[in-house]
Amino acid sequence: MHEICSICGRTADPAEDGDPPLTWCADIVETRDGPHTRWVCAGCTRRYVRSIEAKLEQQWW
Repeated sequence: MHEICSICGRTADPAEDGDPPLTWCADIVETRDGPHTRWVCAGCTRRYVRSIEAKLEQQWW
C-alpha cells in the first residue's frame, strides 16, 4: 500500500509508519468511483486538531 496524505502529499513509508500507517488518520469518502479511503499524516492531523481547538469558544473548556 502507498498511502498519501490528502493535505500535504507525503507518502507513507511502511518501514517508518507501518502498513497501513498506524499514526495516520483515515476516513471513507464517497466519490463517483465509489468509496475511497482518504489519509491524513500524523503531522497534518496534529496541525488540524490544534486549529479546531483554537477556534472553540472558551465556554467549551
